[in-house]
Amino acid sequence: MKIKSIILGSSGYVGCELIRLIEMHPNFELTSMISESHSRRKISDVFPHLSLANKEQTFDSFDSYLKNIDVDDNIALFSAAPHGKSALLISRVLSELSNQVCEIRVVDSSADFRFPIKEDFKNVYGFDHPKPDLLKHFISGVPELINIKQEKYAAHPGCFATAVTLSIAPLVTSNIVRNEFSINAVTGSTGSGKRPKENTHHPERHSNYFSYNALTHRHAPEIESLIKKRAVQDVKVNFVPCSGPFSRGIYSTCFAKLVQPLSMSQITSLYKDFYSKNIFIRIKSEPPRIKDVIASNHCDMSFSIDGRNLVVMTAIDNLIKGAAGGSIQLMNKLWNLHDYQGLQSSSVPWI
Repeated sequence: MKIKSIILGSSGYVGCELIRLIEMHPNFELTSMISESHSRRKISDVFPHLSLANKEQTFDSFDSYLKNIDVDDNIALFSAAPHGKSALLISRVLSELSNQVCEIRVVDSSADFRFPIKEDFKNVYGFDHPKPDLLKHFISGVPELINIKQEKYAAHPGCFATAVTLSIAPLVTSNIVRNEFSINAVTGSTGSGKRPKENTHHPERHSNYFSYNALTHRHAPEIESLIKKRAVQDVKVNFVPCSGPFSRGIYSTCFAKLVQPLSMSQITSLYKDFYSKNIFIRIKSEPPRIKDVIASNHCDMSFSIDGRNLVVMTAIDNLIKGAAGGSIQLMNKLWNLHDYQGLQSSSVPWI
């Protein structure tokens, strides 16, 4: 089955990775990459590192993408557009294609559909949700933890939320820890987007390390929202994000208090059993390294225990497992494909 793919916001870092991964996907066809800022420019001119089958393929504008869609097509709609804008663009495409295509599935990697309640969205992002009528149609979650039934639209969590939720989900599900976590996570400069800003521009981060939005970062309530679906009681997350002197990757360190002491073998067995059907989760005997997951959809974890004190260390690629790769994994689920379709490439450690 071939499924035509449309990417909104395709000229950013996440959009670029979506193009690269979809080009290798056996079921998704790279059809329309929408970018108003690069409309009609060759993709290979904007991203010279991409090796596309169609060397002449260009970015589309909203006024031109429909030419690539035929009646009865199956559509995979990905959005890597900015927060607040993504919902509007998705709504427009759904409206324009409503009477034209056979089936459409949507995965949004922005924050617009991560909270099911519009008031929660406003409390975190500070403005009214642009399309609250669509909220009820979306399901949000990390691919390994989401339970998709009849849903056709899904929202991918933020990159920090992905790493942290995967780190603590087995603990809260098993009810073996206190309900409060302290978390430190460091991210590379690509996590701040393609447009340079003060303190996020890579020259400001190079040979530098600093925290930002300590205890107030917007991914903290997102983590709590995701994890409460599995917790016996409400979970409190004390989250301190940091800016690292590298371009891509996330390394999170989660501190938890066990209800009673457990051995390393018990914790390791718990995580291996919990993620036994998830090929992208790798439980390590040594602390994970960012370089071992770069450009891959893998999530590497390890643990340290001292009495009732437990530390979970996790490494992911923020652009792949934390965004583009996770979004393709969700889209695979929406189309009843194997999770790993199009995502089996190895990491690239020497960059």
